[in-house]
Amino acid sequence: VTSSLSRFYFGAHMRNVITICLAALFLTALPAPSRAQLIAAKDGPIVYGHHHIYVASIPEAKKFWVDALGGVVVSLGSREMIKYTNLMIFFTEDKPGSPARAGTKGSTVDHLGFAVPDLRAAVAKLQAAGFPNVTRQELPPALGNSEKGGIAFVPEEKTSVAVFMTPDNVKVELHENKAMTTPVALSHLHFYGPDPVAMRDWYVKVFGAKAGRMGNVETATLPGVQLNFSKASEAVVGTQGRVLDHIGMEARDIEAFAKQVLEMGLPAMKVNRVATAENMGVGFVTDPWGTRIEMTEGLVKIK
Repeated sequence: VTSSLSRFYFGAHMRNVITICLAALFLTALPAPSRAQLIAAKDGPIVYGHHHIYVASIPEAKKFWVDALGGVVVSLGSREMIKYTNLMIFFTEDKPGSPARAGTKGSTVDHLGFAVPDLRAAVAKLQAAGFPNVTRQELPPALGNSEKGGIAFVPEEKTSVAVFMTPDNVKVELHENKAMTTPVALSHLHFYGPDPVAMRDWYVKVFGAKAGRMGNVETATLPGVQLNFSKASEAVVGTQGRVLDHIGMEARDIEAFAKQVLEMGLPAMKVNRVATAENMGVGFVTDPWGTRIEMTEGLVKIK
C-alpha cells in the first residue's frame, strides 16, 4: 500500500547499550505469537516493525491511536503496545514537567502514513474527537486548495487523502484504499532530506528494499511498507530525542545483519540479547541523515 499524496510532495553511529526505557520495555515475556504478528514478516529477511513514540500522556495518546484511528492494545508483559496491520507502536511516557519534545515536522521522518478503506468515516471520527485536521495547511497548494471537509482528492490517482496532528505533534497522513479488508494498516513513512536519491539508495543497500519512483518522490519498498523520500526545502534534523525517537525494523537474523553492516563498511552494530521468551535481539543503527533505527529479532513471531 502506498500514498498517492507522496507524488505531490516537493519539497551514524552505533548504540552500544540499550537505554533504560527500552530495557524496561523489553525485560518481560512477549505475548503469544498470534497477538503480536507482522503479516508481512514472512515475506523478507528484513521487514518494517515498529514506531517508538514519546508522549506526554499515554491515556491521551491512546485517544488518537486507539479510540479514533483504530489500533488495538495488546500486552507485552506488564507493558502495552498498539497493533495495526504490519505495525506495532510503542509509547514511552515522559516524566511530568519534562520539556516538550519537537514533533515529526522538521525531522528526517516528516510523517507517518496509514491506509483506511473509508477515509470519510475515518476523518469524521478523528474530527469528532477533536484532533486537528491540517490537510489544507500541509498539502502542496495544488491539492490543499481543493480540500473540502478535511479531505483532498487526488484526481490522477482517484484517491482521497487527509492529514492530522496527534496530541504530541506526530503528523499522520491517511489515504483511502477501498480494496482493504482491514480497518487500518501501515502504509508508508515519508522522509525528507537534502538528497532523496542518496537516502533511497542507502535504505536499498542496507535493508534490501526495492528502489522505485513515484513522480517526484523516490521510494524504497519493504514487505508491508513503502519508504518515500523527498527533498527538504530547509534543513532537517535527526529523530533521536524527538517525539518519534526512532523507527524499527525486524530482522529474521539480527547477527547476520550485524555482520552485513560491518561488511558494508558501516559502524559496527552491537547486538544485545534481552531475557524474553524469544531471546530477543536488539541493536541500533543510524542513517547518515540522523534517523535512528532499532533492529529487533524476535519482537514478533515470523511464520
